[in-house]
Amino acid sequence: MDISPEISEIVFVVGRIIFGLFFLFNGVGRHFLQLNQMSQYAAMQNVPLQQLAVGGSGLLLVIGGLSMLTGFQPDIGALALILFLLPVAFMMHNFWTIGDEMQKQGEMAMFLKDIALAGAAAMTLMIPEPWIFSLGG
Repeated sequence: MDISPEISEIVFVVGRIIFGLFFLFNGVGRHFLQLNQMSQYAAMQNVPLQQLAVGGSGLLLVIGGLSMLTGFQPDIGALALILFLLPVAFMMHNFWTIGDEMQKQGEMAMFLKDIALAGAAAMTLMIPEPWIFSLGG
């Protein structure tokens, strides 16, 4: 598909905003503002030091989300997101251990979402810096 450079830049920036806001919203809205509820869920999944784990993972989400949103240090942001997504996929959404078929399907969807998002974050590592319309450039 032949797209003008101007349109490509707009699509990239809009995608970057959506991608960054997703992580920022989850980091602040769920990990920080719902710390107790998220910590209880982490405890059910046998995560040690639940509040510290939830707060720390929220920090990774905020760092990654802000980085993607602003384009500032996107490699660090992508690594923060990958560092969050891969362990969470395997620890929190281990669908292969669940007997109930409905719950298993829900956890499988969450697992696959986290793996796909980690793949998308990994792809951003291949985008040359500085990114267009970024604080890094």
